[in-house]
Amino acid sequence: MTDIQTGSNSVAATARRSAERAFSKSIIVSAVRCTLAYVLIPFAFPLIGLGAGVGPWIGIPVGVAALIANVVSIRRFQRSQHQWRWPMTVINVAIIGLVTVLLIADLVELFD
Repeated sequence: MTDIQTGSNSVAATARRSAERAFSKSIIVSAVRCTLAYVLIPFAFPLIGLGAGVGPWIGIPVGVAALIANVVSIRRFQRSQHQWRWPMTVINVAIIGLVTVLLIADLVELFD
């Protein structure tokens, strides 16, 4: 009986670690997106000769990757029954909202 309980605990622990890794990755991808949008593209790129119009071509793929990573994070946290699943879901949804605004701005700039 102990083996079954240990196996169950081990599966739950693995699911929690997987959810935490997914959350960490989603935060990193979103942070890269924000760093590009607010630091590199407006300030550093002009210093190295990259002009206007480059931002959307970089921001859109990174933004899509950030959205995917955040959705994966939400799914893993919810499936794992992690004790922090609801606070992490709120954080992920907020990040999805912010990244969506950036994506819309990039699309408008690209097609304007």
